Amino acid sequence: MVRGGDQGLTDTTDIPPDDLPADDVPPGDLTEPEADGPLRRCLATGAVRPKAELIRFVVGPDGQVVPDLAERLPGRGLWVAAEREALQRAVAKKLFSRAARESVKVPDDLVERVEALLFRNCIDLIGMARRAGQAVAGYEKVHAWLVEGRVAILLGASDGAMDGRGKLAALASSIPSQPRLVESFSADTLGMAFARDRMVHAAVARGGLAKRLIAEAMRLDGIRGRADGPAGRGVVDEASNAAPAFSVQG
Repeated sequence: MVRGGDQGLTDTTDIPPDDLPADDVPPGDLTEPEADGPLRRCLATGAVRPKAELIRFVVGPDGQVVPDLAERLPGRGLWVAAEREALQRAVAKKLFSRAARESVKVPDDLVERVEALLFRNCIDLIGMARRAGQAVAGYEKVHAWLVEGRVAILLGASDGAMDGRGKLAALASSIPSQPRLVESFSADTLGMAFARDRMVHAAVARGGLAKRLIAEAMRLDGIRGRADGPAGRGVVDEASNAAPAFSVQG
């Protein structure tokens, strides 16, 4: 679920993938850069989108497709939109081999591997923000940061009491520069990120780490097949049957 949000989604150029010529994927990683950064073509949908909305894969030395979320591994990049359906299509139709122009091996659990890596990235980013003094936890500290206008992301445990979460969310919605509200993780998971047993309320300050966390959370949501990821989807708790819980304020 997404409420508000000032970072709209990019327009995409959709090309029916079955109509693409075999050599449609350009050599190397580069396509024409635009204002939003370099663009890449999804090998499953044919859509041309900013890199932040896709996931890079490479073919390893053993001929196996490997997720490269950090975009640092050597080799030709194979890009897929951060959407569960797109990745499943790429696997089922053997589109990695087509794009790589060679026979490659694709792990049966590739979708689950990508989901686990994105989830780990989100928790690591929250932990990095905490260690850098760019994140706080606890109702009173979060409330104070919201009043001061320091918050970029308001984190609420998906299994926390609605009363406290609702009060902070209401406060966040009243701030001119509205923080994004992310209810993506359980109290136990947030506690792990803050080196505690459980944590219901947390906040991340404005800055580079917050931007990276938002991007990773949206990619995670897309791979989980929820309604608001890079294509306007929201993030959910780690339980696969949890209700949508990524909401955006501002």
